[in-house]
Amino acid sequence: MPAIKTTATVALLAASALALSSCASSKRNDDKAAGTDAASAAKGNTNATLNFGAAGAPATFDPFYASDGETFRISRQIFQGLVGFKPGTADVAPALATKWEPSPDGKTWTFTLKTGVKFTDGTPFNADAVCKNFKRMDSQNAAGQTASEYWLTNMGGYNGAKGELYQGCTAKGDSTVVIKISRPTSKFPALLGLPAFSMQSPTAMDKYDANGIKAQGQGFVYPAYANAHPVGTGPMKFEKYDQTNKTVSLVRNDDYAGDEKPTVKRIVFSIIPDETARKQALASGQIDGYDLPNPVDWPSLKKDDNLEIRPAFNILYLGLNAKVDPNLKDLRVRQALYYAINRDQLVRSLLPSGANVASQFIPSTVAGYNKSLQPYTYDPAKAKSLLAAAGKSNLKITLWYPTEVSRPYMPAPDKIFNAIKSDWAAVGVQVTPKPMPWAGGYVTGTQNGNAAAYLMGWTGDYNTPDNFLGSFFADPKGQMSVGAYDWGSKLADALSADDSIVDEGKRASAYEDLNKQIMEQYLPGLPISSSPPAIVFSKKVTGVVASPLTDEHLWTAKVDK
Repeated sequence: MPAIKTTATVALLAASALALSSCASSKRNDDKAAGTDAASAAKGNTNATLNFGAAGAPATFDPFYASDGETFRISRQIFQGLVGFKPGTADVAPALATKWEPSPDGKTWTFTLKTGVKFTDGTPFNADAVCKNFKRMDSQNAAGQTASEYWLTNMGGYNGAKGELYQGCTAKGDSTVVIKISRPTSKFPALLGLPAFSMQSPTAMDKYDANGIKAQGQGFVYPAYANAHPVGTGPMKFEKYDQTNKTVSLVRNDDYAGDEKPTVKRIVFSIIPDETARKQALASGQIDGYDLPNPVDWPSLKKDDNLEIRPAFNILYLGLNAKVDPNLKDLRVRQALYYAINRDQLVRSLLPSGANVASQFIPSTVAGYNKSLQPYTYDPAKAKSLLAAAGKSNLKITLWYPTEVSRPYMPAPDKIFNAIKSDWAAVGVQVTPKPMPWAGGYVTGTQNGNAAAYLMGWTGDYNTPDNFLGSFFADPKGQMSVGAYDWGSKLADALSADDSIVDEGKRASAYEDLNKQIMEQYLPGLPISSSPPAIVFSKKVTGVVASPLTDEHLWTAKVDK
C-alpha cells in the first residue's frame, strides 16, 4: 500500500476495504471481534513517533515572520487558519471557520467560527482572539514589517497604509467575525489558509513578546515566543528544539477539536541538510520519511519504499536586483543573461522527470498562463551580442545560492549554480559565487534585497496568478526591487488591477497579457523551470496524503512499528 495517496486512491481503498469486510462477516460469526481488530489495525500505533527528515532548519517557529518551507512544514502541524485546504488539493476548505460569506461588492467577509475550540495553552479561540491576531499582524515595528513578507506581499502594507488590502476586523459575539478589505480580490479567502496567517494564542503572544522582533545584520533576532513558545489550536503542540541534536519535537494535542484526530503521539523533525544522508537515514530506520529526494534516487526509492510524486506547482527563478547592481538596469544585459543559460540541458540533467523549462513566472496549471509565450532559447552568440551592444562585454556579477537545503523547485542548488556559472562564463560573464546557509542568512538576505543575482523559487500557496506574480513584483522594494526601474510602479498597479477583476475569464485574459509584458518588456528576473517534487516514506508508514502545496498532514500518519 502506498504511503501517500491521492484523494481518489483513498476513496477506492476505503471502498475495497468495506467490500472485503462485508464478505468476511458473512462467513464467520465473530464479525464483531474481527471488526474491532480491523479498526485497531487501521488506526495504527497511536503511541508511535513519526521521525521525519527535514532538509533544513526552520527560520523561526512563528509562521507570521516566515517565508521558508521548513518553518511552514512544522507550522502546519501546530497551527490552523480560518480556512485550510482539502487534503491532496489546492481547494479551500473550512478550518477554524465553518463557513464564510462575502458582501455583494466583495469587500466585506463574514466568517462563522467553530465553537468549543481552545489554544493549547487553554486560551479560548473566539472572535476576539481572531481580531487580536489581525491587529497584531497589522501592527509591526520596522523589523517586523521587513520580516513579515507574506503580510506585505498579500496585504500590501501595514497600519492603514495607502493601498493596504486589509481594512479591519470586527468581532460580532463569540462566533462571528467580519473582515473588511479595500477591494475585491481573487485571493480571498484562500490567503487566510496560509501558515503565515495562522491563528495564534493572544495570551502566549503577550506573555512571550511575540512582536519584539529586532533586525540584526542580514537577519533578525526573534523574541522568546518565536524561538520556543508557539501556541496554536492544531493537532500537535510544540515540545522543544534541540539545537545540539538538530531535532524539533512536537507532541499530540489530545484536546484537538478537529474531526480527524492525530494518529501519532509525537513527530520529530531531524534536520539533515544532505540529501544522501537523508536517504541513508531512511534506509537505516533512523527516520521514517523525508521530502525532496534526489530525482536520480526515485527509481530505487519507488521500489524499496513508498514514493509519491506531487504535481508541479512551483517556479524556480533567477532573481535580479538592479538596485544592488546598476548594470542590471539595462534590459539588454538581463536578456543576455537569459540567452546564455542552457536551460534545456539544465532541466534534463539536474531536475526530475516531468520538469519543464519555464516561459513565464507562473506554472502552466494556473489561470492566466500565456500559452503563446515561448521560452527564451539558448543562444550564446546573441547573449554576447547584447552584452557588447550594452557595453558590458566584461560583465562581473555576484550570484548567490543556498546551502544546507533542498527545495521542491531546486533539489541541488550547488549544481544548478555551477551550471549557470559555466554558461555565463562561456559568454564572458565573470561570476563571483556567494554560497550561504538557507536558514543562516540566505532567505533573509535575499528577502531584504541584498543580492544582485540569486537562485530562489516559489511553491504556490493557492491557485491564483496573484499568488505567484504578486509575491514577486507587487512590492516595488521587494526581492527583485522592481522599484529600481521606471516601470516598477506601473507593474505593481497592473497586478493590483488585474487581481481585482471579478469575472474569472476576464481576469485570466488580463493576466495572460501581463505575463507577456513581464517577459518581453520588463524581464525583472529570469524564470528557469517548473518541477514535480517527490516525498518518500518507509513502507511502515501510511495515511499521509501528498499535497501540491506541500501541505502534508504528518499527524495523520499510521506508523507500523
